[in-house]
Amino acid sequence: MEGFSGQAPFLLLMLVVFFFFIILPQQRRQKKEKKFLNDLKKGDRIITKSGMHGKIAEVNDKDNTCVIETLAGKIKMERSGISLDMSAKLNPPPAKKK
Repeated sequence: MEGFSGQAPFLLLMLVVFFFFIILPQQRRQKKEKKFLNDLKKGDRIITKSGMHGKIAEVNDKDNTCVIETLAGKIKMERSGISLDMSAKLNPPPAKKK
């Protein structure tokens, strides 16, 4: 048991580092993405995860889908197929008032 008592602080430190550098950022990202998908509204310009560009024509909260207007026509797709990172570049956040 003598060997374990010397390793306990090191193992505890490793768990804390693992939590702060891996688990916590992932939870924050998931929360941000969920908020983004729930806040989608008609008229928002988006880019899908497959790279398709379009504009939201309709949002359906019942089955978590939306209709996207593209140059080729309208497409119904799951909201989870919309990319937060790429779409954020198209829709800059509103300027904060001072």
